[in-house]
Amino acid sequence: MGEMFACAGCDCPLTVPLSQVALPVLAHQSYGRERWLPPLMAAGTYAVDSEPWGPPGRPWRELGEGEAVARGLFAPVHFLSEGARGTFVMAPGDACNTVLTPESSRSACCGVDGGEGPNLRCAICGAPVGTRIDDCDRWQEVRLTREAVRRIPVDGPADRALDWEALVQETNRTPPIAPGGFWDSHWEAAAGEALAHLVAASGGEAVAVPDGLIAEMFRRPLGRLLPAPPAKTLALAGPGLPVRDPVPDLLLVPRHPQTGNVWQPPGGTATVPLSADVWTHLAFHNDRLLIPVTGRLPELVLRDEPLPLRPRQLFEPDRGVFLYTLARLPAVREPWLRRIYDRVGGSGPYPGRF
Repeated sequence: MGEMFACAGCDCPLTVPLSQVALPVLAHQSYGRERWLPPLMAAGTYAVDSEPWGPPGRPWRELGEGEAVARGLFAPVHFLSEGARGTFVMAPGDACNTVLTPESSRSACCGVDGGEGPNLRCAICGAPVGTRIDDCDRWQEVRLTREAVRRIPVDGPADRALDWEALVQETNRTPPIAPGGFWDSHWEAAAGEALAHLVAASGGEAVAVPDGLIAEMFRRPLGRLLPAPPAKTLALAGPGLPVRDPVPDLLLVPRHPQTGNVWQPPGGTATVPLSADVWTHLAFHNDRLLIPVTGRLPELVLRDEPLPLRPRQLFEPDRGVFLYTLARLPAVREPWLRRIYDRVGGSGPYPGRF
């Protein structure tokens, strides 16, 4: 069965039926190259954000070490929310029977962002129920506050988590290059998360990255963050892609988009999680370049394979997602890794070069 959300005060339906999935890594990306970003969540899905979200904020210096660890933070962060916990995140088009109160978003630039508190109210009783975000350079989303709504089971197809084999077949693979020649924002965010896990799993030793698109994603930043020469090896592994001999030190494996679980190989080799849509493209897409030929096509034959898009610039993992992820890994308390965290985060909270 699916679920829908209703106002806790008057039972007014506030959403269409939805299925729960894991919170996308894009939720931690604070900036995109496009001026107007699309919805964060796929239509018909919602996720739960376990961390506090929204105003009011609190300075890091006010937290003691015990409170920070209890919140899952092991290194200083730029912004610490004291807002609602466990918000339900969905696409704006899946919300209904709500009224926008723009006066609650005076701090926004070109849209609304809830910077001054919830800006959505129930259309029937007027109770505040959540926040809509659609400001420039923000992923569009609606966040319903846990205390203001209740979940209602609804009839429909039973939700099923795809097994790993079915996931490989049914996952929509996100291409790395977006229209206009920019690297896709999802690839940058996914690489930022994976890079944090990869650096932590390296133990401070250099990592040898295989040639191809994986090298484009990770070789350059790893070369800046870790020493040389390479001491550990990295390879792709996962459903439909068995681990080959000799077994590498680290395996880049998919994270399930519905459950959030990470694929585990036999033998206990250390794993580095990567968003499933990016992983499946790396694992099964043929990235070979077509070779131009001379001459003319035969009469009535049309060319049906356009030249692949090429990026305008070198790939850079999302620095904001990297810092967000690394701050929540206990390993960052190791002096060598804390130095990396401080160095990467020293120039500000926004994504940039490592």
